[in-house]
Amino acid sequence: MDADRERSGRRTPGRALAYAACGVVLLAGCASMPDSGDLRGVDSTPRQDTPVRVFAMPPQEDAEPTDIVQGFLEALTSDDPHYETARRYLTPAAQKKWQPGVSTTVLDDGPGADIVRPADREQADGTWFTLIGTKVAVVDAQQSYAPTSGEYRETVHLVQDKKTKQWRIDTPPQGVVMGRSDFQRNYVSVNKYYFASDTKAPTAPQTVAVADPVYVRERVDPVTQVVRSLLSGPTSWLDPVVRTSFPTGTTLQKGASSLTPDDRGALTVPLNDKAAHVSPDRCQAMAGQLLFTLQNLTPAVETVDLQAGRKMLCTVGMNDANGVATRGSVVKPQYLYFVNGAHRLVRTPAVPEEGGTKAKPLAVPGALGDGDKDLRSVAVSRDEHMAAGVGLDGKSLYVGSLVSGGSLGDPVLISGGKTADAPLTTPSWDIEGDLWVADRNPADPRLLLFKEGAGKPLTVETPGLDGRIKDVRVAADGVRIALVVEKGGKQSLFVGRIEREGRTGDARSVSVRGLRSTTPELEEVTTMSWAGDSRLVVVGREQGGVQQTRYVQVDGSTPEGPPPAALTGVKEIAASEDDEMPLVAYSEDGIVRLPSGAQWQKVDADGTAPVYPG
Repeated sequence: MDADRERSGRRTPGRALAYAACGVVLLAGCASMPDSGDLRGVDSTPRQDTPVRVFAMPPQEDAEPTDIVQGFLEALTSDDPHYETARRYLTPAAQKKWQPGVSTTVLDDGPGADIVRPADREQADGTWFTLIGTKVAVVDAQQSYAPTSGEYRETVHLVQDKKTKQWRIDTPPQGVVMGRSDFQRNYVSVNKYYFASDTKAPTAPQTVAVADPVYVRERVDPVTQVVRSLLSGPTSWLDPVVRTSFPTGTTLQKGASSLTPDDRGALTVPLNDKAAHVSPDRCQAMAGQLLFTLQNLTPAVETVDLQAGRKMLCTVGMNDANGVATRGSVVKPQYLYFVNGAHRLVRTPAVPEEGGTKAKPLAVPGALGDGDKDLRSVAVSRDEHMAAGVGLDGKSLYVGSLVSGGSLGDPVLISGGKTADAPLTTPSWDIEGDLWVADRNPADPRLLLFKEGAGKPLTVETPGLDGRIKDVRVAADGVRIALVVEKGGKQSLFVGRIEREGRTGDARSVSVRGLRSTTPELEEVTTMSWAGDSRLVVVGREQGGVQQTRYVQVDGSTPEGPPPAALTGVKEIAASEDDEMPLVAYSEDGIVRLPSGAQWQKVDADGTAPVYPG
């Protein structure tokens, strides 16, 4: 379009409905609505500690196009369950076509708008605006978050009704768009839980629950939103490696009202007829998925009553649900492990005793603790029965049992890389007792898997990997893996899913697919560790910045809550999926840990390479 462009102003993010849609539930009242003029910047709404629901007002009579556009944008940030008020800014035809659930685009600084003025006003067909901004992320129709970047640019067109003379939008933007602070106020991340398709814990005939984070609107009946999302199935990224216990086509009963737990913490979930004939065991698994998911959102839910039609299917509490599947966040490690000043593997209780004498680290039983091999880095199996260590030269990988008198044979792997390159990464054990390590040999870089820590290693396929692996950590669920990848002097953190083909127990091909960046803004990633079912702790720095420690979600979003207390010179970090375990680091002060509500405390001045089991 040949047009002059006039900058009409930019909204600053977050002031929920302060002008054109200002009739809201706010603690500070509401500003009056201008009846003419440009779009104006408005103050940011601070995130409230108490849940204050915010609602929009419909367009005023004879509102100008600028007021209509701003009112619509502000209405998108309200707590209106079905965006009914936002629709009132649209023409009747646009109301029918607009689909707010298709996506939510998150901008760094709420959307600004340019008025696009036609060169020939006599030929003007309504009024055009261009919404602009810098993209941060997109939440798709499955409520899955993904970081993104680049310019946001969407055209909005308004027409004036010939009878009423009221301006309305007939070409709205796709989905919903809002600034980062509005998104943080409106949405909350929740882990849905599904079951690993073919992964089981070796110590029990249990399947493994896998977290699938999604974002839901925090004050718009979140319990019902999350249940519907769980029933709809896993997100596309996780779907290849998980399954659900709910029969295909299971939904909430038609006409089901808002789901709310009663005063006993019991939640009744009415399902359609697809679930009417499930077995008791399957019903218990279905309820387990719901309880794992809802506990992540509201701990007030203690039991789930599943019914289909008038038929009660089962009643399940958390104790029963924990018997259905295991989760990394509820598996408590017994010890914290590290390499002492003599380069041997030692351990100390994972949870320090309150008010007691600090426990002295002791050598682990077996050759890795009292043998003659000098170690550089270590990993301990999740059942704490086996350990693996990389020799001081960085080239040799040893595996031994944590049993007194246990011997240590030849290395299971010797890298052909130069010693100065420290070719072998710190190893990592998965929940099935298999050992992972990356060989950084420039001539033959590989990601390797040792079945039960022994035998000939299997080369893991890594399609889409662009760079050389610097660090490896397998999640407690056994189906996700975190990789620090180095290319051109920059390190980035990626999370991929582990896909296994073939029958369990037979020779199987293993690949890591769907790699996605979780820290696109970091130029350097020093170290990382899993720190929850869908959370990692990362030490790194942005371009031109200083080293910082932060938490990130597997989808690349930033979880709520403060970052860990600052610590300088961090070289390695260790965390447990059980967030009650202290964070541990190797820094300029040696091994230190961060108990809940306390400051960093020294564990060992000469220690290095701290790890929890995994």
